[in-house]
Amino acid sequence: IVSQFEEVARQQRRSLAPLSDDLKLLHSGLDSLSFALVVARLEDALGYDPFDSAEVVQFPVTFGDFVQLYENHPQ
Repeated sequence: IVSQFEEVARQQRRSLAPLSDDLKLLHSGLDSLSFALVVARLEDALGYDPFDSAEVVQFPVTFGDFVQLYENHPQ
């Protein structure tokens, strides 16, 4: 997940804040297009999009929340 954030930030020429569990996504340096790219790439790599499910998913506020969406997915 970290490498996808870093790669998208580099390709979108965005300045990425140091990633930590408590970093608010709004302060990460990525915009909505960048987040969409991260989610699409993670879906390609992991075969899972937490935002495209029958379950109601609360949008993550922090980087740690974002990571948990993927960690909590049953393999």
